[in-house]
Amino acid sequence: MPPSSPASPTFVTGSTLKHVISMTATGSIGLAAVFLVDVLNLFYISQLGQKELAAAVGYAGTLVFFLTSLAIGLSIAATALASRALGRGERDQAQVIAGASLVLMAVFMGAAVALIYPWLAHLIALLGATGDTAALALRFTHWVVPSAVPLGLGMCLAALLRSLGDARRAMYVTLGAGAVSAVLDPLLILGLGWGLDGAATATVLARCSMVFIGLHALLRVHRLFAWPTWRVLRNTLQPFLAIGFPAVLTQVATPVGNAFVTAAIAPFGDNAVAGWAVIVRLIPVAFVALFALSGSVGPILGQNLGARRFDRLRSTVRDSLKVTLVYVLVVWLLMAVGSGFIATAFGAQGEARELIVFFCVFVAGSFFFNGALFVANAAFNNLGFAFYSTALNWGRATLGVAPFIWIGAQWFGARGVLAGYGLGVVVFGVVGLWLSRRVLKRLEREATSAGLASR
Repeated sequence: MPPSSPASPTFVTGSTLKHVISMTATGSIGLAAVFLVDVLNLFYISQLGQKELAAAVGYAGTLVFFLTSLAIGLSIAATALASRALGRGERDQAQVIAGASLVLMAVFMGAAVALIYPWLAHLIALLGATGDTAALALRFTHWVVPSAVPLGLGMCLAALLRSLGDARRAMYVTLGAGAVSAVLDPLLILGLGWGLDGAATATVLARCSMVFIGLHALLRVHRLFAWPTWRVLRNTLQPFLAIGFPAVLTQVATPVGNAFVTAAIAPFGDNAVAGWAVIVRLIPVAFVALFALSGSVGPILGQNLGARRFDRLRSTVRDSLKVTLVYVLVVWLLMAVGSGFIATAFGAQGEARELIVFFCVFVAGSFFFNGALFVANAAFNNLGFAFYSTALNWGRATLGVAPFIWIGAQWFGARGVLAGYGLGVVVFGVVGLWLSRRVLKRLEREATSAGLASR
């Protein structure tokens, strides 16, 4: 059975805006399904009426997000390498890269789980959890942390499908996980009365489903896979880590910033932490297109870099920013109008409710600059300047968070923490855009000097 995908690269012809929109739309649906797993867990847990349970999921979610960031960063490496090979017309090389990427993903995710598992109790304590809340958070993470391995494989499979231009099947990988969670969460948490253990079980099964769906699409439909030899793995490891390591550092910066916020809010009590737990899960769902955009733009940039189409690299970045601006304005309006409903839906009261409403009305608009930074990161990671994305994201997570949330906490309490969290990204978003323009000009200038740029 021949592969159903065309041999020629998908993204080197046609409207770049159309490619950005179609890849982002399908990526958003699929990625929303991944984030929906966490949101559904928290939603059904909140129906049990115990704020300690919601706070425990909040602490655990901050910790588990580190592993998710590792998986996303390594997936970026798989996308960049495979899409460049496809852009050059080297499908056999792309098959080898796909096989090696999946093996390396399993190895690194397994090593990360083994490294942090013995220290889970200490890590949760560092986030500020105490007493029953800490014990519940530890129980949840003991279940969920090992499932980071199938999560990483599922994300890598979806990334490889996107590098082919098969956004629809990449969407099915994560959409399937969301469907599994949508069925199992109410059944296990409320129906069978398993509570927190039911939420953990549903999460594990949902992540395992990603692997089965992704393998079927990559192996049976596209046949973009070749079992790697030890020599292939050694040869792939260096370029994989050259992109993956800084990309992982870039991704880990986000949960580091979130951990700073969690620690800053913890002194204001479990009710405030519960409100922040809702916000942490609301952000990726509400702004899912921004998170999907960074992953969706990567294959477009990678294929056009392989084909030396620098005019299309510029238009891809420009069109991505247009999509970001329109999307954030629409979502901000909807969140501001529906802020009270959102807080009520999660059963938030008192300080938790105030924080959720404040975020929706005042802080959500700052995510345009987050989106601009995501677009710049996609350009850096796929064009050979991954260090820039690492530096910018860590600058945003530290210099763009810690001073602002500390000042905000002193002056305005928990709401001041959220305000500082939103303000810190503005400078780094602007710098990211400026640097991405310089990178594109530098690449085109170098290619033109070598006589390689397509006209």
